[in-house]
Amino acid sequence: MTRSALILLALGAGGAVAAVAAEPPQLGKSPARQVVAAMTLEEKVSIAVGGGRRRPPGVPGAAGTTTAIPRLGIPSIVLADGPAGLRIAPRREGEARTFYCTAFPIETLLASSWDTELVERVGRAMGDEAREYGVDVLLGPALNTHRNPLGGRNFEYYSEDPLVSGRMAAAMVKGVQAEGVGTSVKHFVANDHEWNRQVIDVRVSQRALREIYLRGFEIVVREGRPWTVMSSYNKVNGTYTSESPALLTGVLRDDWGFGGLVMTDWGGGRDAVAQMNAGNDLLMPGNPQQREALLAALASGALKEDVLDRNLARILEVITRAPAFRKPEHSDAPDLQSHARVAREAAAGGMVLLRNEGALPLASAARVALFGVAGYATITGGTGSGDVNKAYAVSLLQGLKDAGLAVDVALADAYTGYLAEQERDRPAPARPFAPPPLAPERTVAADEIGRTAGDADLAVVTIGRRSGEFVDRRREDDFELSLVEKALLHDVAEAFHAQKKKVVVVLNVGGVVETASWRELPEAILLAWQPGQEAGHAMADVLTGRVPPSGKLATTFPIRWEDVPSSANFPGKVLEGPDPNAPPRGPFPPAARAAEVSYDDGVFVGYRHYATRGVKVAYPFGYGLSYTSFRYTDLKLSSRRFSGTLTASVTITNAGRTPGREVAQLYLSAPAKAVPKPALELRGFAKTRLLRPGESQTLTFTLAPRDLAWFDEQASAWRADAGTYTVKVGASSEDIRQSGTFTQARDQQVETVHGAVR
Repeated sequence: MTRSALILLALGAGGAVAAVAAEPPQLGKSPARQVVAAMTLEEKVSIAVGGGRRRPPGVPGAAGTTTAIPRLGIPSIVLADGPAGLRIAPRREGEARTFYCTAFPIETLLASSWDTELVERVGRAMGDEAREYGVDVLLGPALNTHRNPLGGRNFEYYSEDPLVSGRMAAAMVKGVQAEGVGTSVKHFVANDHEWNRQVIDVRVSQRALREIYLRGFEIVVREGRPWTVMSSYNKVNGTYTSESPALLTGVLRDDWGFGGLVMTDWGGGRDAVAQMNAGNDLLMPGNPQQREALLAALASGALKEDVLDRNLARILEVITRAPAFRKPEHSDAPDLQSHARVAREAAAGGMVLLRNEGALPLASAARVALFGVAGYATITGGTGSGDVNKAYAVSLLQGLKDAGLAVDVALADAYTGYLAEQERDRPAPARPFAPPPLAPERTVAADEIGRTAGDADLAVVTIGRRSGEFVDRRREDDFELSLVEKALLHDVAEAFHAQKKKVVVVLNVGGVVETASWRELPEAILLAWQPGQEAGHAMADVLTGRVPPSGKLATTFPIRWEDVPSSANFPGKVLEGPDPNAPPRGPFPPAARAAEVSYDDGVFVGYRHYATRGVKVAYPFGYGLSYTSFRYTDLKLSSRRFSGTLTASVTITNAGRTPGREVAQLYLSAPAKAVPKPALELRGFAKTRLLRPGESQTLTFTLAPRDLAWFDEQASAWRADAGTYTVKVGASSEDIRQSGTFTQARDQQVETVHGAVR
């Protein structure tokens, strides 16, 4: 070979090496840091800011996407709403068929089941639908606090108690993520009502924040390990949550060890640079102004590139776990029939029997007079992002018929005709996500009620409520019954009782309603909540005894709204003048003025308040009847002195004549030395299997040091006081069946955490 040929060969080899070196790293094949390093600043910013409000490719109706960078092997991932089921559009351009998802029961009903295994199965069904429809992250579960009955999205949240909320949310996360789909637990934190939610400043003590409002999120982060967390719209103590280093870095990452990504709620916060610096990794849905702000901040030094790189690494970690990255085939045809069966089982498992004076279960051949528009247009769930495009909804009318019961035909025809008239005159929704108003309750003439009382064996009166995003509930005609509803219930009870026949009320509601003024009129009250698309079947299952009622309240029913400790300042007050830092106006109605609410009730939320202050309630936290009865015996504590851990066991026996399941609740009363403490606090719960008459099951609970502790603001630490603690095991917060005591020998600082969220 000549010298010239050798030179040409060498040059060619060098060119090949240069070509190989120029090949950019690929996500999944190269370390994430190399992929980030290969990005231009514009590409980095495009990943940190979502793909905008454009329609996600292939999944119409999904909430948003991230931005793809094909040259680095980075796909776009799809995020979709999902607290009560996957929310996507039912129709697609160029497709003749309709795409449906399962409408599962609302989260408040799921919490009322006190059954984490059941909730995990619901999560698996949701995750399966998300995966089969090409969705990568489900925007849920939501676990804000039932601080006040009028919260517009309480249906989308689990409970007034953080232990119930945290454990239920953790079960949901485990179920969804077992199907290879991510979750985004929300809204972190203190987004507990809808009024002025985009600017409201929640003023809350460090102790209340840690013990009540953060505690549920801590449980789901530690036990469920969600892929993502969604920061809320509101401020906490003067700072938007999405711009709070104390919350997103100090609490979430440093204290709890969260390793996933944080995303904003859609359009949340005001300062993109502050959000990046705080550890809010992904801005959703994203807009050009945010991109420009981040690029300018990188140029000026207000945003360090290594901070952006840190956030990008978290986003890429989620992308590599997403179905879109693995590129599996999705069918667009999940098994909706099997998921409907799960929805029906879950719905029945969370219904709560509030009253029963021999009216239930219904006889198999009973003739029923069904009153109330909700019996014919049964409400399956709430509105807004918690709504689901479902294939069908089973009304209570249909459920009773399918169960073999005879429903008064003339009465049913009158209601269905009335609803058809209301449908014709119904106005269009006023804004996105806003549903048309419910049909007003029908006025029923006395002679019509009298006729049905003569023909039917009993009456079922339904009371329906719906609420949702953007607007909180009202006291009049919502928390309280309307005049028409009161008259209907009174007239039906009078007519049927005159015939010595019974009346059953079914509450088809998303949140707490007033019951004390009318609950003596019917012989039975079934709290059916909003049970999803299989509503009517599940209601009939419980009413007939096909499924024995086993739900218990995860939120207290007060006698009056004024008895609620937060009623004094709910939902807050508008401050003088417009808020100069309000987020820009989008397609939804944010507040135009600054607003503030003070959480003056502190840690005394829900049953903690009622039990400690001696306030009577209509139905206490943890309450729920069965068609059988249960006996609690043989409480055993593993030790009379606490030393790192302690177990308590109790035996539950079915003492009645029919099968049933019982939810046993363990409460702890702690010595109040340095600070006031609630009279009791839930520290464990468990649900028995289906017990036959005479059958028993022993349930075991474990107490850890944190279960004894309260949050010491000055020390920024969890502290367990020395003294005597009382273990109380019972059927509700007011129905304690067994108790025992143990001692803590000395004051103990259980865990030190990062500084205050100010």
